[in-house]
Amino acid sequence: MTIALVTGANRGLGREVSRQLSGKGVTVLLGSRDPAAAEHAAAGLGATPVTLDVTDPAGVAAAAELVRERHGRLDILVNNAGVFRGCGAEATTAAVAREMFEVNVLGVITVINAFLPLLRRSAAPRIVNVSSTTASLTLTSSGARLPGDASRRMAYCSSKAALNMLTVQYAAAFGEDGDLARIRINSASPGWTATEMNGFRADRTVEQGARAVVALALLPDDGPTGGFFDDSGPVGW
Repeated sequence: MTIALVTGANRGLGREVSRQLSGKGVTVLLGSRDPAAAEHAAAGLGATPVTLDVTDPAGVAAAAELVRERHGRLDILVNNAGVFRGCGAEATTAAVAREMFEVNVLGVITVINAFLPLLRRSAAPRIVNVSSTTASLTLTSSGARLPGDASRRMAYCSSKAALNMLTVQYAAAFGEDGDLARIRINSASPGWTATEMNGFRADRTVEQGARAVVALALLPDDGPTGGFFDDSGPVGW
């Protein structure tokens, strides 16, 4: 039995990732900061709801203890919880950026830190950090035309670029630890996927967007680590 935790999973991409993993026989723990929303979403998927607000360290620690008591380990961690606030350059204050970094970057650190002891107990631990193609320095600096409103995503893209660096740094650090070297950790870009976050304006479905995330969550032992991928393959950093 493979056990997966998906954060921010009561709707959109996180819910679809949970659905696809469940369909592959994975026992899914559906994380959401809203207990009622988690219950409702989990009931429709045969998943187990877990109350988890990534910005609340005490709550994350409590969720990790709950998973330890019920399952003893964690095999897959999908850091999907994220926030986007469209904001032009002149209106982007430190407070605006701080909100996105708090969830998109610091929240991921909090969750990974709390669940590492349980991932150590897995025979094949996997971590997937849900990023964004718009976080690619390679594509952005090349002048490539990326989807969405480039004038309003400065803080969001910066937070996801920081998340990508975390992926690289965690992979390097894990490689120096005998137990943690078994972890495959990667960033996944779902592409321009229609969710509530973008007002459902995107051209990809959540089914399509979830593909790369699920593929990285189910990597074989010889799969890549410390990389950035979409469902077509590697994405330039």
